[in-house]
Amino acid sequence: MNHLYDLIIIGGGPGGAAAAVYSGRKKLDTLVITESFGGQSFNSGDIENWIGTLHLSGFELAQKLEEHVKAQEDVTVQQGELVTSVRQSSSEDYSFTNPIWEVETNKATYHTKGLVVTSGGRRKKLEVPGEDEFAGRGVVYCSTCDAPLFRDKDVVVVGSGNAAMEGVIDALPYAKKIFMLIRGDHMKGDDATKEKILEHEGEKITIIYHGESKQVLGETVVTGLEYLDKQTSETKTLEVQGIFVEIGSLPNSEFMKGVVDLNERDQIIIDHRSGKTSASGIFAAGAVVDQLYDQNNISVGDAIKATLTAYNYVVHFK
Repeated sequence: MNHLYDLIIIGGGPGGAAAAVYSGRKKLDTLVITESFGGQSFNSGDIENWIGTLHLSGFELAQKLEEHVKAQEDVTVQQGELVTSVRQSSSEDYSFTNPIWEVETNKATYHTKGLVVTSGGRRKKLEVPGEDEFAGRGVVYCSTCDAPLFRDKDVVVVGSGNAAMEGVIDALPYAKKIFMLIRGDHMKGDDATKEKILEHEGEKITIIYHGESKQVLGETVVTGLEYLDKQTSETKTLEVQGIFVEIGSLPNSEFMKGVVDLNERDQIIIDHRSGKTSASGIFAAGAVVDQLYDQNNISVGDAIKATLTAYNYVVHFK
């Protein structure tokens, strides 16, 4: 008979680590499946909003998360594995009324009574030369997290929606000069935020319409962004030290399609009071769910909530 876990946690970011620690302390037989620890913050150069710590790098955060998870006696970690599918087990080895879930990775198959999905998301990228090279060295994907690192520097926020507009507002108290690079001819976010930006246009903020990012420039750190002016077909350069990429994000939910209800953005729909999904025994939290704010501290709290709900489900499993 295949080993049956009480709980499998998918993901090793802050939410997944929090879920693992709480599951371990509840003495559930727990398996954590993750490619690596740290989540989207792994490449952050300096994190200043992790509660209780003034400064730490994304690498340091990942190390601390991994250490905390692996200190739990009842938690097993399968690192370097990618979940490819989740399905209800058809095995006759089990005689429970509640469903048993089968989790398949690129290396193995596991079985569990309960599942907490904290697989996170991934920021949409510019997909231009130099972007990966300077990630964490001037190219950032979370304005809320990283704006304070660019005090008295020139930055460009790439994007046109609410995330980009909030990025401009986040940078306003810190940056010396802010460019906003928009591919189209208008901002697509809410009017209130748009008005705040327009109040500062011409002073601290310059809005560039019809601009398409072409290349990140730099040596050891970012020195500029090359873009195409689509109206004149000219290639131009913004001399900046920071590039805030705010063109949206994608949830890591591909393996949950057809298993739980997803919204139009492929985010897992949950009951925000409990972390429950539409499927019995499956819970979710963090950037993979239909939430407003994508923040580490929020993911941690929501993952703990989902895990406590999962614990109550597992101990009454029948």
